Amino acid sequence: MASIRLISSSFIKSGSPKNEIERIQLTPWDLQHLLVGYIQSGLLFHIPKQQEEEPKNGLIQRLKDSLSRTLDFFVPLAGRLATVDHEDETTSFFIDCNNAGALFVHAVAEKVTISDLIEPVYIPDIFDSFFQFDEVKNIEGISKPLLAVQVTELEEAIFIACSINHSVVDGASFWHFFDSWSEISRGNSVHLSKIPIFERQFLNGIDNPIRIPRKQVQDHINDELIETLLARHFYFTKHDIQKIKTKANVEMNTDKISSLQAVLSHFWRSIMRNRHLEPNQDTIILIVVGFRQKLQQLPEEYFGNAVQSTMVTLKTGDLIEKGLGTAAMQINKIVANYHPEEDLMTYLECWANNPRIYQTRKLMDNALLIAGSPRLDTYGIDFGWGKPIAVRHGAGFKFDGVLTVYGGVEEGSFEIKVCLSPEILQALEKDHQDFISALTSTQE
Repeated sequence: MASIRLISSSFIKSGSPKNEIERIQLTPWDLQHLLVGYIQSGLLFHIPKQQEEEPKNGLIQRLKDSLSRTLDFFVPLAGRLATVDHEDETTSFFIDCNNAGALFVHAVAEKVTISDLIEPVYIPDIFDSFFQFDEVKNIEGISKPLLAVQVTELEEAIFIACSINHSVVDGASFWHFFDSWSEISRGNSVHLSKIPIFERQFLNGIDNPIRIPRKQVQDHINDELIETLLARHFYFTKHDIQKIKTKANVEMNTDKISSLQAVLSHFWRSIMRNRHLEPNQDTIILIVVGFRQKLQQLPEEYFGNAVQSTMVTLKTGDLIEKGLGTAAMQINKIVANYHPEEDLMTYLECWANNPRIYQTRKLMDNALLIAGSPRLDTYGIDFGWGKPIAVRHGAGFKFDGVLTVYGGVEEGSFEIKVCLSPEILQALEKDHQDFISALTSTQE
């Protein structure tokens, strides 16, 4: 497949900030991501015929101008991380809203068509070259932009990719920014439907700034994971999801199991079965849980991280032998009872007193990591060319055992991107086909 040709690179600044904030303190949820990579997600759009007549440099300039106006609202994304060193060998981090600018890269992938990108069963590696900052850790936001955009022109299409520092945003804030940019780009430059909120009132009970032992951030490991991995998307219609959910609930004689919990249990069971683990070995599924609905102080428009992971475990034998419902009910039990509000505040205070920084490492064979949410309306983003054709991700979060979930094109549907070794992914594909076929035959 064709290589990428760089056309230009520039910095985009806010022209007229709507908020005069100078710095934003980072929370425990933000700080724990310092040593992992940027969030990298992008959208593939078909460019209608009437839009193709617009000069290419005019389209790119329109995206640059609308990005600048979007940064008027999302002031932190034009800034940098900054530090204060303390005498007790600790360092504090904050966002310096200095308007140093976001990176904007314009590129061309000549003779690459939409079908080249979306028809292969496995996600083509060329998508990796559509993103900036593949191997950049969030802590490098001290010197590098917190937002890097790459717009890549294709045959009759365009791919818009954003890489945003994960110590500044979680998935919900990432897509809040992306959607706001599209809203401004298609003509609304004055009023946004969702204005970002930067206040951190919930930190009032925590001594600020939070101090991180310098050794934790100086001695971090630069992972070089050389693995042969494949990734593909699994698509679930509203009808498919209802059948899987019904099966899980019927098995446990309940109605509490959610659609996502049932579908994740199907993947959990298949992957661990095909990894041939010992029956008494614990299997782990790490689920990233959002807390905007759990903390009253956090409005939906809160801009920052409001997520942390919870761990669900089952013995391999129980996971495989006791059926879909058992696995789904275990997820339900852990997630439903995870951190009521008072426990969350206790967690944040304890973390501030004893920081623990995540590092990106290879997951163990008995573990899966679930990121994203079907609530994220990625296919609702419209720059004026209609809905995206596809959602894709960069290489920064590509390692064995990661499943990324987001809402699908049709209402009530969702997609799951699965990244695994080739042999395990191919075994999962067969299991999935057999599972859906059996489900259809028993419920018809």
